[in-house]
Amino acid sequence: MTDALGSIDTPESGRSDEADEQKKVRRGGKRGKKGPLGRLALFYRQIVAELRKVVWPTRNQLTTYTTVVIIFVVIMIALVTVIDFGFAEAVKYVFG
Repeated sequence: MTDALGSIDTPESGRSDEADEQKKVRRGGKRGKKGPLGRLALFYRQIVAELRKVVWPTRNQLTTYTTVVIIFVVIMIALVTVIDFGFAEAVKYVFG
């Protein structure tokens, strides 16, 4: 096979075909040996482990974040309303 420069790929020196065959035989460790329910249980355990790593905000931080978001949304609504009203007046003026 050729790459972007047009050279032919050659195997790296010192590598044997046996190493390539061993990579193909290996199946993903524990995941390859479990059935569908085992994989589902593993997935659930991984979710719980990730949720334990989360740094949850305190009530005070949550209140502050919520207030900031609500104020930002109100400002954006006001801005869009003003721009929409301005365009409506401009259309009325142009088209009568």
